[in-house]
Amino acid sequence: MMMHSYFTQETGFYGKITPEKLIRKYGSPLYVYNESILRQRCKEVLGLITYPNFKVNYSIKANSNLELLKIVRAEGCHADAMSPGEIYVLLKAGFSPDEIFYIGNNVSKDEMQFAIGRGILVSVDSLAQLRQLGEINPGGPVAVRFNPGIGAGHHEKVVTAGKNTKFGINMDYIDEVKALLRKYNLQLVGINQHIGSLFMEGKPYLEGVKSILSIARQFENLDFVDLGGGFGIPYRKQGGEKRLNLKALGQELTGVLENWVKDYGKEIAFKVEPGRYLAAECGVLLGSVFAVKQNYGTKYVGTDLGFNVLARPVIYDSYHEIEVYRHGSLVKGHSNEAVTIVGNICESGDIIAKDRVLPSIEEGDILGIMDAGAYGFAMSSNYNNRLRPAEVLIGKDGTDRLIRKRDTLEDLMKGFEI
Repeated sequence: MMMHSYFTQETGFYGKITPEKLIRKYGSPLYVYNESILRQRCKEVLGLITYPNFKVNYSIKANSNLELLKIVRAEGCHADAMSPGEIYVLLKAGFSPDEIFYIGNNVSKDEMQFAIGRGILVSVDSLAQLRQLGEINPGGPVAVRFNPGIGAGHHEKVVTAGKNTKFGINMDYIDEVKALLRKYNLQLVGINQHIGSLFMEGKPYLEGVKSILSIARQFENLDFVDLGGGFGIPYRKQGGEKRLNLKALGQELTGVLENWVKDYGKEIAFKVEPGRYLAAECGVLLGSVFAVKQNYGTKYVGTDLGFNVLARPVIYDSYHEIEVYRHGSLVKGHSNEAVTIVGNICESGDIIAKDRVLPSIEEGDILGIMDAGAYGFAMSSNYNNRLRPAEVLIGKDGTDRLIRKRDTLEDLMKGFEI
C-alpha cells in the first residue's frame, strides 16, 4: 500500500515555524526553501568523482533567486547562463566572469557581445552561431556544443540531445567546425553537451559521456569537457522511488575519465551541470484551499495554486507529491480519498494533481507541493494578472527570512509607465 510522504517532517524542513504561520506571515501562495538541503545537494554533486580537476556548474534556469545563488557559490559551485539576464543576476550574486559559462542557443550578436564584453566564455551550438562569433570576436576563445546522438529525460520536451532536438552540432560536422575555427583563428578551449533532464539511471548518462569524449579526442589541447547534466531526483518518494545512485555513477564515471585523460595526454577539467538536482528538493510550494466541491463524480479541491505559480504539471504532466496541513500540523489521517487538486486560473487544464489519493481535505487547509524548488518560481508568471508569490528561506538555524517580495498590484503596471 502506498504511504503518504512526510518529507518535511523527516527533514525538519520548516525549522522553527509551521506552514500555517508562514502563510499568515508572508501570504499565500508561498515558495519556501530549506538552506540545509540545498547545501547538502551541492556537497553531494561536488563529491561525485575523485578526479581532481572537476567543476560543478549550477544551471540557474532551475532557480535564479539571488540568495540561493549566493549559497550555491559559497559551496564551491560555478554556474551556467543561458541569457544576458542570467549573466546579470549571476554577477550580482557574486560569481566572477571566469565562474560563468554562457551556453547560447540561437542568440543575436548583441547577446554574444554582452558575454564577451564581460570576459565570459561563450558556447555555440550551430555552425551559423560559430561563424557569427568568429565575425564579432576573431582570435578569441570559444566552446562548442555537440549533439552526440544520445538523449535522455523525463519528457520529450526536455530531451536535449539525440536525433529529434534543436540543440548542438551533429558530430558529422566536425570538419566544418575545424574549418571555421581556422578561418576566424578561434581558440577552441572546450566542448560540451547536455543529453536531457531528469535521468534516474546512470547508464544513458555514461553512454553520452563516452560519446562526447570520442568527439573531444578529435580536438587537440582542450582545456575542458562539459559532460552536461540532467541529474534526476525522486519525485515519487511516497511510492518508494529510489534516489539516483551518485556513488555508483561517480565511481564508474571516474574510471572512464581517468582512462580517457591518460590517452589524451593532458589533465583537462571536466564539468557537470546539475540544475534540478541542487534546487528541486530544497523547495516546497505552500498554498491554501478555498473550495471543495463535487462535479459529476469528481471531488475538486480548489486552491490558489494555479499554473501561473507552478507550471510543470500543465506543461510536462509532472508529478509532485502533496502534504496536507491543518491547524499547524501535518494531516496523517486514515480517511483517504481520490481528489483532483486545481488552481484558480481560467483554464480547464489548471490541474496540480488528478485523481490523487490524499487525506480528506477541508476548506482552510494548507497544501504543500513537494520538490518545487526547481522550475517552480523560475517558470511562474502573471497570467490572469495574478501576482507571483513571495519566496522565503529557512536558514540552517531554523529561522525564516524573506528572500523575494510578493508581487504587488502596482508591479503589474511596470512597463506601461512611459
